[in-house]
Amino acid sequence: MLDLDAGKYAAFVWPAYAITAFCFLAMIVFTLNKSRHWRKRAEKIRP
Repeated sequence: MLDLDAGKYAAFVWPAYAITAFCFLAMIVFTLNKSRHWRKRAEKIRP
């Protein structure tokens, strides 16, 4: 089984995991949005 008990450090561990997950998600969204932007810009340049 998966042991999710962080003990006395849970107040620090779980928020750190949440912040890390949020940052990864934000980086993925930002990258996908920039990719769409550059793809549209490249399609405008090409005839």
